[in-house]
Amino acid sequence: MKAIVCEEPGQFRIKEMDTPKPKAGEALVRLVRVGVCGTDLHAYKGRHPLVTYPRILGHELSGEVVAVNEPAHTLKVGDPVVILPYLECGKCIACRHGKPNCCMSLKVYGVHLDGGMAEYLSVPTDHLIKAENLSFDEMAMVECLSIGAHAVFRAQIQPGTTAMVIGAGPIGLGALQFAKAAGAKVIAADTVPERLNFCRTHLRVDHAIQVKPDWAKEVEAVTGNEYPLTVLDATGNLQSMNASFNLVAHGGTLVFVGLVKENISFSDPDFHRHELTVMSSRNATRRDLEQVIQAIQAGKASGKILITHRAKMNEVIARFESWLQPETGVVKALIEM
Repeated sequence: MKAIVCEEPGQFRIKEMDTPKPKAGEALVRLVRVGVCGTDLHAYKGRHPLVTYPRILGHELSGEVVAVNEPAHTLKVGDPVVILPYLECGKCIACRHGKPNCCMSLKVYGVHLDGGMAEYLSVPTDHLIKAENLSFDEMAMVECLSIGAHAVFRAQIQPGTTAMVIGAGPIGLGALQFAKAAGAKVIAADTVPERLNFCRTHLRVDHAIQVKPDWAKEVEAVTGNEYPLTVLDATGNLQSMNASFNLVAHGGTLVFVGLVKENISFSDPDFHRHELTVMSSRNATRRDLEQVIQAIQAGKASGKILITHRAKMNEVIARFESWLQPETGVVKALIEM
C-alpha cells in the first residue's frame, strides 16, 4: 500500500509499505477520506510534544471495511465506517469510570501510532462505527465535530441559556453547532472577521463578536451585562484562556477545549465571587461520535459546510504547506485517498 509518511518535521514522502493484516478482533479498513486538523499541522511543523518521527499522520478518518478478523462481529465487508481513533487500555481508573477518552495510557492514531494517511489501516472492531446514509466526506468530519460535542456535553448546556465559543476554528465551529442544538443562544467570538461572517452565514449564530481591545463591552451589551452562563474556549491561546475567566456569568461554567503548553492564571477572589466551574474537555467518546452521526443524519449538525480545501493523495505534499497559511481561507482540508 501507499502511505504519506512524515519523515521528520517539514518533510513528507510517499512510501510503498506492507498492507497491514488485521489481528484477532480487528478489521482492515480501506481509507477513503482523511480530515487534516491542527494536530497534523503541528506535527508537520515539529510542534507537537507527543509525535515522534517517522510517523503517518491522520486521525479524522472514514473508510470501508475490506476484511474482518472477528467472525462474531456484526461488521461486514463493504460497510462504511467512521474510525474512533483513541485506543484506551480499558483497565485504568478513567476507563473503569466510563472515561476512556482520558485513559492513563491512551494511544491515538496519527500521534502515538501510525494513522490514516495511508491506503489501509487495521483497527479494533469496537473502534469502528457504521455510518450509513452519510457520505465519506461527512463521515471524515465526525471526529472533528465530536470534540466540540463532547465539550458541550461536559458543560451540560441548558435550553434558553447563553453560551459563547471563543475561537471559530473547526473545533469551535463544532462546539457552536452543538451548543445551538442544545437550545442555547450562541455567541461566536474570534479575531478574524471572515470566520465571524462564516458563523453568521452558515451557522446562524445569535451574535458574532470580533476579539479586539475592550471586546468584553460588546459581550456585556448582548447579554444584558450578565455575560454568558457557559463559555467554551477553543483557542489554545494563553492570553485568551486567561482572559476568559472574566467573561463568564456568576455561577457559570468555563470549559477549556483548546490546549496550551503553559500555566493558566486567574484572580482567586473573582473566581470565588463567581463560584465559577472550570473544566477541561479532552478528545471524545464513542457515545459522542454516535450522537454526532445522528445529529448529521437529522440535519442538526454539518461537517460538510466546514470543508474548504481538498487534495488527492498524490497532491498532498505540494499543497500541505498552503494549509498552514490563514490567508488561503482554509477552514478544513480533506484528503481523498
